[in-house]
Amino acid sequence: MAVSGSAEFDVDASPEHVMDAVAAVEDLPERSPSHKSAEVESRHEDGRPNRVRAQVSAAGFSDEEVTDYTWDGLQSVTWTLAESSMQSEQVGTYTLTPTDGGTHIRLDLEIGVKVPMPGFVLKRVLKSALESGSNGFKAYVERR
Repeated sequence: MAVSGSAEFDVDASPEHVMDAVAAVEDLPERSPSHKSAEVESRHEDGRPNRVRAQVSAAGFSDEEVTDYTWDGLQSVTWTLAESSMQSEQVGTYTLTPTDGGTHIRLDLEIGVKVPMPGFVLKRVLKSALESGSNGFKAYVERR
């Protein structure tokens, strides 16, 4: 079973600053309560993260996930699940639009699990991920 959702929000920071914040994946535990650790395993030629390994905990489950990042300049960044023992899929995208006062961000997220889990629990996990990916990320970006 997979669920998906989105969140939109504005930050008082330029798209460049937002992308720099996304690239600071080692700081994921600061902005996402479900992330216990995160490390870059490989980088693209421009220095941005390519493959990231993270320890996560949600809905009473702990997991080690590996995600691959794809960067599209200052327009968007997408991460896709490469390895996980608990998740069957995860695709997330931040899409950025410059505004007069900063940046408008749309977060799209889809997650699926390998283990049996009631739909309402998976939806709660998605809601929590969207909240930390929007509210937690906004606070992180604006204090950087």
